[in-house]
Amino acid sequence: MVKVQILWNGLMPFHFKIKANDINLNDDIDSNSFDSDILIDGEIIDSGNLFDVKGTIKCRKSFICDRCLTPSSEEQIHEFNEELDRSDIEDDVADLTEIIHDILLASQPIRNLCKEDCKGLCPVCGVNLNESDCKCDRLVVDPRLEALKNYLD
Repeated sequence: MVKVQILWNGLMPFHFKIKANDINLNDDIDSNSFDSDILIDGEIIDSGNLFDVKGTIKCRKSFICDRCLTPSSEEQIHEFNEELDRSDIEDDVADLTEIIHDILLASQPIRNLCKEDCKGLCPVCGVNLNESDCKCDRLVVDPRLEALKNYLD
């Protein structure tokens, strides 16, 4: 749980070191895992009707590359700037758990790649094209379009 004591009419800095399981993050991301501490630094500012919550989340995520199936990991840094309504404050404490969970979940890439220019696997023999090149003919013609090949000759 990420809870911060509120300083009414002021600024309250915060620093947390949590595990992904503390905010049920690994349950929401299938084969991916945050395998080190998640560091959260920020501040809450009382701005009148609302509280501004600003900060940075730093973490390390392990995953299997979607193209070449190699185990990989990456450092992630996520900036956030959220607002809390006064009704969200209970007993002078702001619970930021859901905010942190949602920011980390929404910030994940659609594709997990070991590197931006990952070449993937050969569709014929399955060799990792990042590590070696094979001599396979990778030009696979859709059988439905095979008849058009005659027009090129």
